[in-house]
Amino acid sequence: MEQKLRKDIPARWKWNLKHIFKDKKALDDCAKQMDELIAKMASFEGKVKENPIKAVKTSFALSRLVGSYLVYSRMQQDQDGANAGYKAQMAKAEAYAVKARAAGAFLEPELLKLPEKTLKGFMSDPDLSQYSVFFHDLIRQKPHILPPEQEQILAKSGEVFATASRTFNILNNVDLPLPDTLMEDGSKRRLTHADYGNRMRSADRAVRKDAFTGMMNAFGDFSGTLSTLYISSIKNDVLQAQLRHYESAREASLSQNEIPLSVYDSLLKEAHKAFPVLDRYLRLRKKALKLIDLHLYDLYVPITDDFTMDLPYPKASKLVKKGLAPLGEEYGKLLDRAFSENWIDVYETKGKRSGAYSWGTYDSHPYVLLNHTDSINGAMTLAHELGHAMHSYYSNQAQPYEKAGYSLFAAEVASTCNEVLLNHALQEEHKDNKQARLFFLTDLAEGFRTTFFRQTMFAEFEHLAHQMGEKGEALTDLNLSNLYEQLNKQYYGRECVIDPEIRHEWMRIPHFYRAFYVYQYATGYSAAVYLANRILTEGQKAKEQYFDFLKSGGSVTPIKALQAAGADMTKASVVRGAMKVFEETVAEMEALMD
Repeated sequence: MEQKLRKDIPARWKWNLKHIFKDKKALDDCAKQMDELIAKMASFEGKVKENPIKAVKTSFALSRLVGSYLVYSRMQQDQDGANAGYKAQMAKAEAYAVKARAAGAFLEPELLKLPEKTLKGFMSDPDLSQYSVFFHDLIRQKPHILPPEQEQILAKSGEVFATASRTFNILNNVDLPLPDTLMEDGSKRRLTHADYGNRMRSADRAVRKDAFTGMMNAFGDFSGTLSTLYISSIKNDVLQAQLRHYESAREASLSQNEIPLSVYDSLLKEAHKAFPVLDRYLRLRKKALKLIDLHLYDLYVPITDDFTMDLPYPKASKLVKKGLAPLGEEYGKLLDRAFSENWIDVYETKGKRSGAYSWGTYDSHPYVLLNHTDSINGAMTLAHELGHAMHSYYSNQAQPYEKAGYSLFAAEVASTCNEVLLNHALQEEHKDNKQARLFFLTDLAEGFRTTFFRQTMFAEFEHLAHQMGEKGEALTDLNLSNLYEQLNKQYYGRECVIDPEIRHEWMRIPHFYRAFYVYQYATGYSAAVYLANRILTEGQKAKEQYFDFLKSGGSVTPIKALQAAGADMTKASVVRGAMKVFEETVAEMEALMD
């Protein structure tokens, strides 16, 4: 089917970016203000000690403007990437972002030349409360911030450090040739990244196997290049950690949000303890598919295809609101605003960015980009992105700009919690339909397998790979592939045949170029399941604590924010609570399949 043009979509199904800048004059006025603030910021260089608070205020004011300008420009381009005017505007926005970073590169090093007593005074001054987190982080990061001239060198080296990631993206998205693989009708068609998931969900096992081996071997054919890129990325991470006086690259990454290393270690440990439940689920999958041996290419195919729901967007939005009713009336009214006030860009159109996300500025309501499909997955995606949007809304309403931003460690909790609540509502709605219940239980179980166990396995891989680099051990294509294959055996090998091609899979994971990022998907999923269960079983108090979390933004560390919600990620109880839900899910599936 030919893609629709954006002009053919009714206005009620498109976001309205005029809520950020109402016209070109407003956009141009923002650019003029940025020019003025960039010049003003540069004038503080070498003089921060004369008026440090004014310099800090100028820095945040500039950041706020750049954020609005950049978000607007990116979202405009995302709605039609072929529009030359949008591309030009995006390039202009990126240039402003670079200029703003360069103009303020001296600020933190110069502030750190002030006596620590002075900085602590700023941090505790009630009249400067909006900057307390900034000064807290500045003092905390002092041992890791370099002299101004060295910071400028690192800032200017940013593009060099990003070379491995950018080269991978070009190779992955453009240059790496993928093979023709088998289709259900017996023909062969070129494999694409976008279609790989569909082929792995095919009911035809030969289609799945051919897609799997084709994709893995395509990356294996470029193993020399791809391993060189990733090894370079590891060495960059290790070097930057050493330059900034951290014990390890992992510590450097986690310290940005004050996440104890013990949280990461505990995640790996608890995942290993839960392998018996994962094994039970894999046995269920093998039984449902009537297979003698379960292979890795059998892990994504639905185990029940007797239940579907046709969910056009208007119906999906009503379903999502109903499913999120446990979050209360106020949350429901905000959902109504999102649906009726052009917060959401709903349908796929020619030139529109694929996928889905939530974004926005501090000075606007949140926005959601979708490419809606009339399916349960489409409704789940809507619930997920609205979780992000409402998190941003509550944070922005409750916190000043300087404290509103929250980390990924917290972000995935709000979005996934919505998915879990919707899943529970759908189970209840279809409780008398065995196939429907099995469908939704499988959906929840797959969340545990793919978001908890798989992402934890990724986290274990990059942790061990970086340790090899830090210990001076040989980092080679062979060693990395052996490590990845061994981890697959450790996680899946008791119930699943570990196909040899899987040793190449690590080469296609883009997240590995953003080190120690993926573990947050697993911790976020655990916390979301744990908190959703509390909301459903403990009622008003649990809900109030959850809203305290949504409103906290970046005013406290993500660990403290989640503690306020009732999920202490420094203790194993949260992951264990989530694993209990997984075990109950598997047990219910076993009963339905007997």
